[in-house]
Amino acid sequence: MGDQMQVIVEKLNQEPFRKNYNLISFDSLEPLQLLQLLSDVLGEIDPKHAVDIREELPEQTAKRMLNLLGILKYKPPGTVSDLSAFRQGLVTGSKAVIHPVLHWLLQRTNELRTRAYLARFLVKLEVPAEFLQDDTVADFNKQYEELMEAFKNLHKEHEQLKISGLSTAEIRRDISAMEEEKDQLAKRVERLKKRVETVQNHQRMLEIARQLRLEKEREESLAQQKQEQKSQLFHTEQRLQRAQVQLKEMQHMVADSKPESLMKKLEEEINFNSYLVNEKIPREMESKKTSVYFLQKLVAEPAMTQADLTALESEIEEVTAQMNQLIEKRIITYEPTDSKFSMYRQQASIISRKKEAKAEELQAAKEEMSSLEKQVEQKNSQAHELGGSEVLTEDEFKQYVSRLRSKNTLYKRKRQEVAEITAEYGILQRTEELLRQRHQATQQQLQAIEEKKGISGYSYTQEELERVSAVKSEMDEVKGQTLDNMSEMVKKLNAMVAEKKASLAPVIKELRQLRQNCQELTQECDEKKMQYDSCAAGLETNRSALEQEVKGLLEECAQEESNYRYINCMKRSLEVQLQRAKEEMKAYVSPEPQERRRAVREQYTRIILEQENLGKKLREKQKVVRESHGPNMKQMKMWQDFEKLMECKRECFLKQQNQAAIGQIIQEGGKDRLVL
Repeated sequence: MGDQMQVIVEKLNQEPFRKNYNLISFDSLEPLQLLQLLSDVLGEIDPKHAVDIREELPEQTAKRMLNLLGILKYKPPGTVSDLSAFRQGLVTGSKAVIHPVLHWLLQRTNELRTRAYLARFLVKLEVPAEFLQDDTVADFNKQYEELMEAFKNLHKEHEQLKISGLSTAEIRRDISAMEEEKDQLAKRVERLKKRVETVQNHQRMLEIARQLRLEKEREESLAQQKQEQKSQLFHTEQRLQRAQVQLKEMQHMVADSKPESLMKKLEEEINFNSYLVNEKIPREMESKKTSVYFLQKLVAEPAMTQADLTALESEIEEVTAQMNQLIEKRIITYEPTDSKFSMYRQQASIISRKKEAKAEELQAAKEEMSSLEKQVEQKNSQAHELGGSEVLTEDEFKQYVSRLRSKNTLYKRKRQEVAEITAEYGILQRTEELLRQRHQATQQQLQAIEEKKGISGYSYTQEELERVSAVKSEMDEVKGQTLDNMSEMVKKLNAMVAEKKASLAPVIKELRQLRQNCQELTQECDEKKMQYDSCAAGLETNRSALEQEVKGLLEECAQEESNYRYINCMKRSLEVQLQRAKEEMKAYVSPEPQERRRAVREQYTRIILEQENLGKKLREKQKVVRESHGPNMKQMKMWQDFEKLMECKRECFLKQQNQAAIGQIIQEGGKDRLVL
């Protein structure tokens, strides 16, 4: 209780209450002040309840608070008898009633504020069935329910937008940035237009650019369609391959199996599916429905505290213990130890559990197989996108192994040939090295002989002369070919220039004429444009005036239509009231007593008579009470005097007993002293 009061005081001292209470001042509040405080808290949740309770009757205050607490789904603790005590405590301002209510309200103010706001629009009006028989009332009720559903959807969207984090400030910033970008783009477009207007044939160029843009967009759309068709073709090929693989598997199964084995497999599959449909799935559905029911019931209840959870756990333990005791009693009573059926029942339960476990394992294996098949399809698609090969089937893998073996033998033969060529290359390298050594020795001998003869360097000079003469002859040939090519190229270029001049002469003449025509057309276009602008301005003013007139007429039409609908509704309501008055008059004038009893006048007359009789009885009772009031008060005073007299006698008796006990203690003390 102290923790509860501490939480209440802390919440009341915060915004928006700011009461500046402490535990002592809060505990010393009077019942009327407590009720006003509860009304203020309820007014913070729902502004309609922000009233001064001194301006309304206690019954009205209690009714108003109880209605709002019911809307907020507050459940007072205790049984039905405690509910009446709760209502009485709410009227009298009892602390034991108001403190828990304040604690519950202050802990979830924001949530309850939202709930109270929604209750204004989502609490459905209960319309009697006899009124719903009227078509107008039924239509209005249906429209009311549709508007309620629309409000629910709009509120959900509003909450989702709140959660999404988008704020009005960010949206305004985005809009302002987009408007700035729009202005910049408009200025840029204007600059480009001014630059383009100075270029000749700019309209034709703009048309060509527009066509180019359209063709590019068309090219992109065609490329996208091509990509989509490729993906569709790839998926179709995959489905075809899977179908072919399944067909091969079925063919192998049909080829390797017999009708008896196929029928046996089908019977097993049918038995398994029938077990799932008839036993397993209904049981799971029942358990799911039960859990959903309990979850809905749990959601409908208010939030539970730790104390409630502890109480529920203790209650669950008690119920479990009682169940175990009842099961033991049942086993002792109905299943003695020497029963012959206990063993069979145990075996049947074990078999049923094993059956359920195997069915679950089979279902899990099927789900795993389907997931693995999906993964294989994904891997195939990824391999196809990356340009790799698809997963091979068994036959294709066998063919691949046979091709690999043949390539392996070919690789071994080629490797042997390479080894032979490598050995021969080594021999040739050794031969080359020997010949080079012989050449060097011969060169050394030749130089020695040249030095002896006095003509050293003769052989080297001769080789250089031969090499230079060979290079010179090659360069001469290249120069001659280059000169011939250049002369031929010059002739060709001259011929091409002459042809182009001849072909372009008439085109140049036409171009000059076209330029003159273009200048004339440009002047004419400017004049027409000025005329068009003036005409467009006049038409725009006329159009704006007509739009204003049409807008005024539409508003007038809407006003007249609303007046018509209002008058029509009033007419229907008056017709309904007239019809009710006619029925009432018909029932009142009818000679049949049953019809007259159904009349409202007769009902109210009967109720008035009953109330008059009740008033007479109450007046008689009041008269009896007034007559017996004097003697009763006198008798009550006599009883009070008698009670005071008896209380005085009791006090005297107690004092006498105390004095006797004190004297006895004093006498015993004197005796002890004499003995000493």
